[in-house]
Amino acid sequence: MAGGRRPEGEPVTGYDVVVIGGGPSGSTVATFVAMQGHRVLLLEKEKFPRYQIGESLLPSTVNGICRLLGVSDALARAAFPIKRGGTFRWGRNEEPWTFAFGLSPLLSGDSATAYQVRRMEFDQILLDNARANGVEVREQVTVTGVVEDETGRITGVLTDDGSGPRTEIRAKWVVDASGHTSRTHRHVGGERHYAEFFRNLALFGYFEGGKRLPAPNSGNILAAAFRSGWFWYIPLSDTLTSVGAVLRPEALDRVHGDREKLLHELIAECPIIADHLREARRVTQGPYGEIRVRKDWSYLKDGFTRPGMILVGDAACFIDPVFSSGVHLATLSALLAARSINTMLAGTVGESDCLAEFESRYRREYQVFHDFLVAFYDTNQDEDSYFWKAKRISGDGAAVPAESFVELVGGIASREQALIDAVDRAVAVAGEDRDLLSAPQMRGVLREGVRVQVQAAVGGNADEQVPVRPGGLVPSADGMHWARPAVVTS
Repeated sequence: MAGGRRPEGEPVTGYDVVVIGGGPSGSTVATFVAMQGHRVLLLEKEKFPRYQIGESLLPSTVNGICRLLGVSDALARAAFPIKRGGTFRWGRNEEPWTFAFGLSPLLSGDSATAYQVRRMEFDQILLDNARANGVEVREQVTVTGVVEDETGRITGVLTDDGSGPRTEIRAKWVVDASGHTSRTHRHVGGERHYAEFFRNLALFGYFEGGKRLPAPNSGNILAAAFRSGWFWYIPLSDTLTSVGAVLRPEALDRVHGDREKLLHELIAECPIIADHLREARRVTQGPYGEIRVRKDWSYLKDGFTRPGMILVGDAACFIDPVFSSGVHLATLSALLAARSINTMLAGTVGESDCLAEFESRYRREYQVFHDFLVAFYDTNQDEDSYFWKAKRISGDGAAVPAESFVELVGGIASREQALIDAVDRAVAVAGEDRDLLSAPQMRGVLREGVRVQVQAAVGGNADEQVPVRPGGLVPSADGMHWARPAVVTS
């Protein structure tokens, strides 16, 4: 047994899966497993609703994962701002430019939009939906360790709800969905490797009365590069806006001082953000009233699984948020993990193959975003800025496996020059909308998400019959399991 002293009393048994964490990854994997008739317990250390950063979603989450979960109507009732793409003040062009999801041939109609969400409400919707689908949810319960048998297999968790002796809960599988602050990810073994290229700090707060982009892009995220880094500007309602500055870690001494003063100094450095906040006031009360600091240090863990345990979402990896990939990776990894768990519980495919399929696909999606973002950062040409100069210098150490990059762009030279050129062309084109998403490079970013949207639209796997890796698996007909690919005979 791992995790310290043995708790008093007999272990609680009978669960197929215990999920640690009630955020989007935890509630999603719990729901998809419970939908298959399995007994699932979800343990969340806080009481919902609770504050959480990460408000901007991608279409694959809204039109794929959320539709599969059955929460589309609840999201519509929440009246979150509709996001049609992204607007950037980035690169050589001093004027802001916009990409629209609908410009991509992979996205059309209703699938070409997403939401900007207030995470307290969004996460509550997903957690309530987990309960409605049979997941046993316990809030204000802290997981203090894991339990393993004599073979080294994880067989449960140790919990503390603050009311008495710790409890041992046994399950066939443990899923760690407790995010970047996870205390249990270490039981999978290995280290988290932090990318020097994406070691940033975020200083952020919330404002009322900020300006909106012209329709139909009023719900877009605005990302604006400036000398010290870049800003996000995310409309969360008609009047509430999330505003954050992303800085190099060398700015840590500055954020330890007067955060209010520093945030306003940074806003003054970025004319487009200053203009949008000219008539706004910072929220100073309630959950949005604090100026917060977060280390947005991207990382990738050595391994995502071990017998009896799977890491999903930020417990396994995290990537820079400029393209709003956080909830996408969290919920996509949850779907991939649920397929593996459902398949292993059904006994139709072996454990090692299911775990390998989950990990290879999740790593592949992470790497696609990583590679694209390295090139996207490199399109900013402010040579006098320490932030952007450091990005280009540290980029030399951010090399990735050649086969991963081939999957992204179909073959390219070192430094990803073709990708950089493709982004530069999109930035330089005149006109309101830039066809950034039509390039093969960005289609690689969207491909897995589009598959999920297809699954949600047609009620099952309709387009993926060929494995993404040699000897790999494909989604089953219902999209909730893995299966061996059909053998084609001539």
